[in-house]
Amino acid sequence: ILTLSITPPRAWLVSAAYAPVDTDNIVMQNISADLSMVHVEYSLDGFLVEGSCIDWTKRAHATGLQLELSLASPHNATKSETTVMSNVGHYQLKAPTPGKYELQITPGIGRDVYVVDFFADAMGRKIDAHSNESVALYVNSLAGALRTNLYVKRKEGEENTLLRDPKAKKKTKKTEDNRVHVFSIASGHLYERFLKIMMLSASKKTTRRMKFWLLGNYLSPNFKLMLPLFSKDHGFDFEFISYRWPSWLNEQTEKQRIIWAHKILFLDVLFPHNLSRVIFVDSDQVVRSDLAELYDMDLKGAPYGYVPFCDSRKEVEGFRFWKGGFWANHLGPSRKYHISALYVVDLERFRETSAGDNLRILYDGLSRDKNSLSNLDQDLPNFAQPGQPNLPGIPIHSLPQEWLWCESWCDDGSKATAKTIDLCNNPMTKEPKLESAKRIIPEWTALDEEASKSTQKAYYELSGTVASSKNAKKEEKKVDEKVEHDEL
Repeated sequence: ILTLSITPPRAWLVSAAYAPVDTDNIVMQNISADLSMVHVEYSLDGFLVEGSCIDWTKRAHATGLQLELSLASPHNATKSETTVMSNVGHYQLKAPTPGKYELQITPGIGRDVYVVDFFADAMGRKIDAHSNESVALYVNSLAGALRTNLYVKRKEGEENTLLRDPKAKKKTKKTEDNRVHVFSIASGHLYERFLKIMMLSASKKTTRRMKFWLLGNYLSPNFKLMLPLFSKDHGFDFEFISYRWPSWLNEQTEKQRIIWAHKILFLDVLFPHNLSRVIFVDSDQVVRSDLAELYDMDLKGAPYGYVPFCDSRKEVEGFRFWKGGFWANHLGPSRKYHISALYVVDLERFRETSAGDNLRILYDGLSRDKNSLSNLDQDLPNFAQPGQPNLPGIPIHSLPQEWLWCESWCDDGSKATAKTIDLCNNPMTKEPKLESAKRIIPEWTALDEEASKSTQKAYYELSGTVASSKNAKKEEKKVDEKVEHDEL
């Protein structure tokens, strides 16, 4: 089994535009005889604008300052948003095309505290601000705009104002659309199939309209193509998001671990400033209850809430690694080890408490030891809990157990009250997920058939040919092959 990926220049934001095969699971003997090679096309989606933002008054990084990038046109409504990290003052934005842009401070407390002074490109060329809020920025080559510096100054009387002050009255206006926002990740055709079922089950059970935020980097071109029609069929909204791995942060090289890292390391910068909450739901889950209940749950001041691992299935007791050795000593008697398959994030609180910055600092140190963070997205937040000296102490609110049930760890008796069912890998049987899905979840087959029909319908509408519909059906069947990668 082979995996195909591309390593573009740092400044290029690239995604697959045409892929007739599952680039996560290329089995050469399954490639049709008329193909002499696997042909995949990639598109250049935009250019990276990144650098450091410096508080010129304090001679420090402008941590927490929110920035926007938009084309310098009165008719342009598209913008890229980010928040300045404490980590080297890093900021990162997307320029969809070459052109003249406006780099500005987002309206809100940032503009109350700061004014833009000047901008310096990678060659050290200085561009003075033409207003208190913005400065011109030019993307005029394939090199994008890397290694830049944005200098801001504090207004008189604001020398000691904190941008990340939970008690501050002036805050960015939050969303009031009454939707439930869900974040998820999938890579490979099998997990795209699971993702469609998860979105379908969640939309059926949730009483409010839903919006799914999907990491676009690893989704196939066909999935992206059919999703607008699929979402229209089932009454939900969606948006693709991405974040380029910061150059200063110790980088992962395995695709699966890069995906895991995106689940936890960039929560403060992945989403728009006005989004106040999001729920992460693994793509291989089936939702059985109203996610609005979880979305509105009081997290008791914690930046996020996770479900603790089940203790009720006794035959796997020997596989509960957190009950012995390092984890038992680290957690002590009062803290729990939580599963990362489902969690809710209070983005406002997450940013106010600098949880993202602290997690990145902790990760950057731990990840340099190859024996650390074997379950990266899960180990990191559990390790960062309060109670140990020299750690950031980021609290986890433990969600009720019924919010995540998986057969591997939870007994059969608790399944009846399960609000979501996750297809955890079984450490004893190693059963393939498609087999376990059909066996464990009674409604899974019906959901799968409904999602498959919607997919075929979408391809048919896009192409207008019956042949395309048949090809789509064949593509759906391909994932029944015993080609499965480890759980994301």
